[in-house]
Amino acid sequence: MTETIRKTMDNLEKNGIKAFFVETKEEVVPLVKTLVPQGSSVSNGGSVSLAETGVSALLESGIYDFIDRRGLEGEELRNSYIRAFGCDAYFCSSNAVTENGELYNVDGNSNRVACIVFGPRQVIMVVGVNKIVPDVDAAIKRVKECAAPPNTVRLNLKTPCAATGECISLKDDSSLMCDGCKSPQRICCNYVVTAQQRHKGRIKVIIVNRELGY
Repeated sequence: MTETIRKTMDNLEKNGIKAFFVETKEEVVPLVKTLVPQGSSVSNGGSVSLAETGVSALLESGIYDFIDRRGLEGEELRNSYIRAFGCDAYFCSSNAVTENGELYNVDGNSNRVACIVFGPRQVIMVVGVNKIVPDVDAAIKRVKECAAPPNTVRLNLKTPCAATGECISLKDDSSLMCDGCKSPQRICCNYVVTAQQRHKGRIKVIIVNRELGY
């Protein structure tokens, strides 16, 4: 464990966020099984990190009551979001984790950030070391450069960053959080910084000593 990881974990704990460390992605699923009893209701936000660590497959394995929104539209989709809001465990990653123990997340539809802030009994984030940044300013830049562009490509969205590989706001060295395109398919709509937590341990962050996701 590097000093950067140790500092980040210490500050997460100071903020009331439970931090875990594993060396490899193969260790994530066994850890998750100790945190979430079989039969629990679970749901997840879209996440490459969950897929890469096998957590997505675990949620779909049948040992949990998995609230699956894939393929749903209209009221069925909305109802799945509402059910997820009250689930026992919600899984996602984080767009960035600062060394100060803050979580930074940006969403378009925003069902993910809504569940991070309130609702599910616990939120479990799986985060690769590539997402650890010094501070919120670096987190803002990371989303514009490393997270949003590949996610728009993954989702087949027509945005400037999908075409160019970075947010158009970076052309003039802007550091403003909300600067960006006006595309109707823009995925950077709501910005959430998670800091001190009243409900200690509700949010759990599993830091994996590997690069994961975007």
